[in-house]
This record gives sequence, structure tokens and C-alpha cells, in this order.
Amino acid sequence: MYRYFLKRVFDFIVALVLLIFLSPLFLVTMIALWVVNRGNPFFIQRRPGKDGKIFNIIKFKTMSDRRDAEENLLPDAERLTKTGRIVRKTSLDEIPQLLNVIKGDMSLIGPRPLLEEYLPLYNMAQARRHEVRPGITGWAQVNGRNAISWEEKFKLDVWYVDNLSFSIDIMVLLKTIKKVFIQENINADGHVTIAKFTGNHDND
Repeated sequence: MYRYFLKRVFDFIVALVLLIFLSPLFLVTMIALWVVNRGNPFFIQRRPGKDGKIFNIIKFKTMSDRRDAEENLLPDAERLTKTGRIVRKTSLDEIPQLLNVIKGDMSLIGPRPLLEEYLPLYNMAQARRHEVRPGITGWAQVNGRNAISWEEKFKLDVWYVDNLSFSIDIMVLLKTIKKVFIQENINADGHVTIAKFTGNHDND
């Protein structure tokens, strides 16, 4: 019952309440990034959702569009703005995804929606992460986030798919709040973001 109906009701109600409660912080962050990014406070990108269906994820934009002489984007660490660093460190960049949850593209809890280009790289087991809606936070995020390997992250995602329940979702929410306050495992070691997934040859 929870997996197929109540989870969606829970997501909608909590996301709406959070968006209203956080609206002053949302507006302040949006204005700050509007100034820093010269009128563009949001980052919108195509991501795979439940069953691999593509949707547009919305986040606060923490990086500039600076490019090199060949018009290639500079590395993430060089494009992260000072304001963006604060927004990312405090996880404020995730707030706009509450709109995705209200719309039904995402859940509060679930495997994080990754890049569209990763879809053909998953093996059969890893692809099971798309059996549920992606989440703003998830089991992998509270058990290592960007500090663990892709293989470990995918195993945690699939574990969540197989064990999804209200009690686990509440546990993840509480652990997420704790991790946001202590700012733990936000970045992979030595990187602003985790290195890209390049696939594997495991057919399990």
C-alpha cells in the first residue's frame, strides 16, 4: 500500500509544506544566484526518472558557464562560484527539486536521478534503480553520498528498491537532516562532484 499509493501522498504533502516553509530561504537564494549568475539562478537538466522516463530536474545553479579557448566548459572546481560553494555546502541547491516532487517526477526519498547518458551503461541489476521514482535524497546518500564508489552506490540504490517502506523513508529523512547540518560526504575526495560513471562489464 505504501509503495504504490501512500508514498506519493506522503511526498506531495511533505514537499508542499516544506516549499511553503522554506519559501523565504528559496527567494533569498534565488535572488543571490540571480545576481551571481547574471539573471540565471536555476540549473535545469534532463534526467531519467521512474522506468527511465526523462524529465527536467531543477536545481539552484552553483556553477558558472566559463569556457576555455576551445569553448569547452572548464572543470567543475573552476566553475563553482563562491556563492555556489555555500549553496552546495548547505544543500540549498536541492530545494527547487521540491517542485519536481510536487509535480510527480521525483520522490522525497529514492535513488538520485543521474545523467541521461548513463542509461546504456548500467548492467541489469543497476538498471533496477529506475523501478521507483528518483529522490532528492536516498539510501545511498545517507550511507556515503559522494564519498563511495559507483558500484557501492548502485548496490545501495537497488537495496532500497527491494526494501522500500515508510519506516526506511523516515529513517533516511532524519539521517539526511543530520548530514546536512554536519555537512558530511558532500563531495568525493578531491573533487567538487563525483567522477563520471563510465560503465562496467558486469552482467549480473
